[in-house]
Amino acid sequence: MGKHKPMAILLSFTAALLFLFGQLPFMDEFFGQLKPGEQESWPAAALITNGQRPVPSTERDAVDQELLAAIHKEAERGNVAPIDASIDRVWKAIPGYNGKEVDVERSLQLSKDWTPGGKLSLVWREVRPQVSLEDLPVEPIYKGNPNKPMVSLMVNVAWGNEYLPSMLKTLDDENVRATFFFDGTWLNKNIDLAKEIAERGHEVSNHGYSHKDMSRLGRQQAIEEIAKTEKLLKEELGVENQWFAPPSGDFDQETVEIAHELKLRTVLWTIDTVDWKKPSPDSIVNKISRRLEPGALILMHPTESSSEALSSIIREVKARDMVLGTVSELLSTNRVPDKEDRLFYGINN
Repeated sequence: MGKHKPMAILLSFTAALLFLFGQLPFMDEFFGQLKPGEQESWPAAALITNGQRPVPSTERDAVDQELLAAIHKEAERGNVAPIDASIDRVWKAIPGYNGKEVDVERSLQLSKDWTPGGKLSLVWREVRPQVSLEDLPVEPIYKGNPNKPMVSLMVNVAWGNEYLPSMLKTLDDENVRATFFFDGTWLNKNIDLAKEIAERGHEVSNHGYSHKDMSRLGRQQAIEEIAKTEKLLKEELGVENQWFAPPSGDFDQETVEIAHELKLRTVLWTIDTVDWKKPSPDSIVNKISRRLEPGALILMHPTESSSEALSSIIREVKARDMVLGTVSELLSTNRVPDKEDRLFYGINN
């Protein structure tokens, strides 16, 4: 046993030295084994892994600060304040319009690999106004928000079946969805055609039941005119409607309040084609061109004049860098993407 004692001492001494060296930081770097929590603070002398040296924390902090500053600069340039709904002396109830702002936190997360001078990956979010239509006194609506680059076609239907197919084809060809306001008497006789209109993606709404002047009716009669058509829309078409267009545009304040009690907003128009007078299609297009503006509600009927003018009307709207939507889309606060916002609802790469 005695002759092996020096060897045991030498082995113990060597093990102790190896243990001590193992505690030194450079040994971890040499073996490429960082301790937990040290991954974000590798020194510049650390081994190159996979051909790339990790960015030191101080350098990364500087890049992060520059990234945050760049995001805030873009936010300052691109953020838009929301617009509250309001009552206009002439146009009555005007819906609000959402603003937009950069979501800084999400943009930071998506830009973690950003380098100075590179493109930012920005996420935008809509900001709702503090005052909505529901907060306003009960008034009719004649137009959407003038800051919203959208226009809506509203088609009042109480007659004119022969021109509906051509109008529907034009709308399909142009990829446009309109809002059709059905007279209840017409709807009761044309359920299948009304279903086809809805199935093509158009919005369908309430135009009273028998095309009476609403201002001349007693309260109960007025309720019945609206409620009977609303019942047909719900039971026959499965529609949850929110709009009422009074026949011939005739109404009084009681009409508006009755519709509101029935959970409907009264909608009129900004521009009337007056197509029932059989004007030439060109005169309709010229009239709309002169008065066209963001937020416009364009009234028409299934007539020969409007049927032939429809394609030109749509192209005129598109040529003005405006989009066409349903009445619900126009009167909502939802934003229409600005021209520079290529991917307003997601990441702007």
